[in-house]
Amino acid sequence: MIAVDETARQAAVDRLDLPSKRWDERLQRIAERAADIAKTPIGAISVVDRARQWMIAKRGPVDDEVPRALSFCATAIQRPGETMVVPDAALDPRFASNPFVTGSPPIRFYVGIPLVDRAGYPLGALCVVDHEPHHQLPDLYDLSALAREAERIFTRPN
Repeated sequence: MIAVDETARQAAVDRLDLPSKRWDERLQRIAERAADIAKTPIGAISVVDRARQWMIAKRGPVDDEVPRALSFCATAIQRPGETMVVPDAALDPRFASNPFVTGSPPIRFYVGIPLVDRAGYPLGALCVVDHEPHHQLPDLYDLSALAREAERIFTRPN
């Protein structure tokens, strides 16, 4: 596992102009396309800061922010070069007791692709979520292409 320098990563997050990125139409279209590709009710683009995960674009029933300690995306960004796939969160020891898994509606399926800046710091993730387990993967190539597109928008100055 690649160790992420959290201080430097947080500095990179702090440099983002989050108000201008939140609900950006281009990012919104990416979140919607991701959900379509994965055939999930939820597609989102998140930013993970010191204490929270913020959704800056989303489709489907997902909170605008959640505590970092409960965030699936906070786990995904720990391995910035890898896609995190959770076929059934209820069976995954990292998430089985998470209130988003044990609650209603539950998170069962999750795919998160870390979004990194030009220096390689993971800022958040493009993710898709379902309330049912998935035993077939969505097209990870197409989702990764969307993640790279989101990175270009996300990290470009306005």
